Amino acid sequence: MTMVLIAAVAFVGTHFLLSHPLRGPLVARLGEKGFLGLYSLVAFATLGWLVVAYRSASVTDMLWQVGDRLWAVASVTMLLAAILLMGSFVGNPAMPDPEGGLRAPAEAKGVFAITRHPMMWSFALWSISHILVYPVAKNIILALAILILALVGAALQDRKKEALKADVWTQWEARTSYWPFAAIAAGRARFGRFGMHALAGGLVVWLAATWAHIPLAGWDAGIWRWIG
Repeated sequence: MTMVLIAAVAFVGTHFLLSHPLRGPLVARLGEKGFLGLYSLVAFATLGWLVVAYRSASVTDMLWQVGDRLWAVASVTMLLAAILLMGSFVGNPAMPDPEGGLRAPAEAKGVFAITRHPMMWSFALWSISHILVYPVAKNIILALAILILALVGAALQDRKKEALKADVWTQWEARTSYWPFAAIAAGRARFGRFGMHALAGGLVVWLAATWAHIPLAGWDAGIWRWIG
């Protein structure tokens, strides 16, 4: 279990170090492509270390009982996460621009009305859901690492964008919110106008993930008895 914790700290820590304080000096020395190569190598190496440590760690007792209600809560949460994830791939100003520019939509709609960091929040919701239904030590460490990486990373991303393109990003921040649904509650954004890539794509991802998790939830035997 100690190795899982060390690997998780290494995975999250190197990501933040390379993305922020070390990025400038390394880009100056290695160039943008060289930095991206180094960043990818470190990210894959530390992720691989974390996966190996996770698989090698023993399974401890669950910290609480997991029943159908918690599985239902996690399932609904994962549906929202899937919609946020698929919606984040289109029209997302936080995604890298090949031309080096930064363009923000004139109005926040769809998943961006919910939060300006839909991809990061999809990972955070994934983490929370998996802690709820698999509350063992090694899984909690792994999920918390992803949760911290997503939410702290989103906040640091705001700071970086503000420094690079203050005029564009601050206007985008004024139309959106870091916390889900905060901009809608404040009247700065309006709920709705989701693209089909978000709704249909999210539903497909959610259905596939739900099907894959049926044995883990203990529903498979009951389903087959009902069908039979």
